[in-house]
Amino acid sequence: MRYFMELGYNGAPFFGWQVQPGKETVQGCIENALSLLLREEVSVTGCGRTDTGVNARQFFAHFETEQAIDTNRLADKLNSFLPKEIAIYRIFPVEEGLHARFSAVSRTYKYYVAIAKNPFGFHFSYRIFQKLDVAKMNEAAAILLETSDFTSFSKLHTQVNNNLCRVTEARWEMVDGVLVFTVTADRFLRNMVRAVVGTLLQVGKGKITVEEFKAIIDRKDRCAAGDSVPAHALFLEKIGYPEDKI
Repeated sequence: MRYFMELGYNGAPFFGWQVQPGKETVQGCIENALSLLLREEVSVTGCGRTDTGVNARQFFAHFETEQAIDTNRLADKLNSFLPKEIAIYRIFPVEEGLHARFSAVSRTYKYYVAIAKNPFGFHFSYRIFQKLDVAKMNEAAAILLETSDFTSFSKLHTQVNNNLCRVTEARWEMVDGVLVFTVTADRFLRNMVRAVVGTLLQVGKGKITVEEFKAIIDRKDRCAAGDSVPAHALFLEKIGYPEDKI
C-alpha cells in the first residue's frame, strides 16, 4: 500500500532533503523514524530536493508498506520521534500510481527580503539595505513567464536532461513590511530560485536594466547572472497535484 505524508520543515539544521552519507537530512530523519516505528526498512520518496538550509511549509513524500496502519496514530508517533524542526501534518493512503515527485504538476516557492531591521524575522528573511525599485523588479520578473530555458539560473554540472521550465507566476509584493517574491513553475532547477532572486535584486538596485536581465537569460550562461541569495529566506510553499488525486 502506498501512503502520502504532508509535512513541513525548518531547513536550518539540515543538509537539504536528500539523504547524504554522514550528514543529517530531512529524508534521512524520516526514513530512520519510519523504519523504527514500522520495524521494517522504509524508503521515502519526496516531491523534490531542497538544498541545504532551505525551508518547506508544504512538502509531500510517499512510502510503501504491506502493514495495516492507523495513519493518525503513525503521524503522532512520527512527530514524537522526529526533530522539532520537522512536522508531519497528515498521512493518507493513495492509489499505487500516484508519485510524490512525478505526479506533481506545480511547485511554488517564496523568498523573503527584509527592507527594515526586524529582531524577530532575521532567521527567515534576507536583509537588504539599499532602496529597491520594485516596479522594475516586477517588470523583469514578468520576462520569466515568457522564458523556457533557465540555464543562466541553474547550478553547473547537474544531472538533468534539460534546463527547460514553465513558469506560470513570478511577482514581488510587500507583505507586512517584508518584500516577498513568489514564483510557480512545473519544475525548478538546482539553485534556480536563489539565482533568479539574486539577479532580480540587481535590477532593483539599478545595477542592471530590465533589458540586461533579458540578455542574461538569452546568454544561457550561469556566470552571466547574479549571485545566489542565502538559503535561509527561501521556502517551498506549495505543491500542486491533479485535483482528483489529492
